Amino acid sequence: MTPATRQVVFINAAHTFTHYCLLILATAVLAMVTQERDRFGGDYGPILALGTAMFVTYGLGALPMGWLAAKLGRKALMVAFFLGTGFFMAVAGLMDSPAAVGVALGVMGCFAAIYHPIGTAMLVEAAGDRVGRAMGINGVFGNFGVATAPVVTAFVAAALGWRWAFILPGVACFLAGLLYMREPEFDAVKAGGGARPFPPIPRAVVRRAVTILLAIAAVSGLVFNAYTLLIPKLMEERLAGSPDLLPVVGLLAFLATICGGATQFTVGRMIDSRTLKTIFLPLGMAVVPGLIALSFLDGWAVLPVAGLVAACVFGQVTVNETMTARYVAPELRAKLYSIRFTVGFLGAAVASPLVGFLHEATGSLAVAMLVLAAVAAVTLVCAFAFPDRQEELKPELWAQAPEFRDQARAAAVPAE
Repeated sequence: MTPATRQVVFINAAHTFTHYCLLILATAVLAMVTQERDRFGGDYGPILALGTAMFVTYGLGALPMGWLAAKLGRKALMVAFFLGTGFFMAVAGLMDSPAAVGVALGVMGCFAAIYHPIGTAMLVEAAGDRVGRAMGINGVFGNFGVATAPVVTAFVAAALGWRWAFILPGVACFLAGLLYMREPEFDAVKAGGGARPFPPIPRAVVRRAVTILLAIAAVSGLVFNAYTLLIPKLMEERLAGSPDLLPVVGLLAFLATICGGATQFTVGRMIDSRTLKTIFLPLGMAVVPGLIALSFLDGWAVLPVAGLVAACVFGQVTVNETMTARYVAPELRAKLYSIRFTVGFLGAAVASPLVGFLHEATGSLAVAMLVLAAVAAVTLVCAFAFPDRQEELKPELWAQAPEFRDQARAAAVPAE
């Protein structure tokens, strides 16, 4: 196994742990209200809101990661990710009060914040010329964490208790960190990956792409996080019918979200041969009507529609992450990933209290689905506005971009 391949393996594993740890609570809460009602109460919304601090620290923590990477090195930060996330994931399962669980999850969020800005930048470098394919496969691993979190948490909580649903994956993440500590520092140039020079791109095009990318981040983080959080509850309300059927709820949530993994792999392969806009636009157009349909559908019809929405929401993530790789120079990627993920995760931090509040106020998820559909409409507008440039596929053509000719013509006018 080459150094680049080993690097990608650990980064993919980190992506799985990142999304898994963030979604344990969404299913564990269904067990907490029945197994320790006297300690945590019997209401879904307030307990789900214990994850608010986790998502806030997860979002804010991403902002300084580009700066920390320059000071401490990316390898050190990724080691801290594995060890810190795993340790506090397990600690959350040992806490005896709602406040203590919330604090443990909040600290875990600080370490989990390392992955996206640092791990994604490292993945782009290790991938070389096959960034789209690498992003797609990496997205599958992240989706695997999202999809397995509800089903594994449900079965473990039903068999061993909700506490072990935090402890077991925490130990696994910590052990992965010990293995990663043995890996040498990765150099993309020496390893032969990521060495292709990045072409100059017209500033106007870059500004447009980055502005739209940040706008997308602000709303897509909320939609992604809220949707993945509410899937277990949606399956319980519309299909399982009782929180006592916890394994069934987890299995149904798994079936809905695993569709996203298949889409991310497919989207990743398409990205290497098509422009981002031609892939992003159809995905955005399917999410809004899908969320509206889920606001009123009941019974088994919920499952395929929920799977379709999950597929599109997760597919958009792969496109969004590739946007930075195509339009931002390598030396600036970690910093932009930090800003982009901070913006996105702050939106994601709103998801937990928003879903909890709307469910508490209305007694169902119908209104929450409509709110998410309205937010997703903003992403659709951004998809229409994003550049559609063939130069994405053949970077050497950027040198012939009409914007450069216009700049040269404008610069020559005063001299005449």
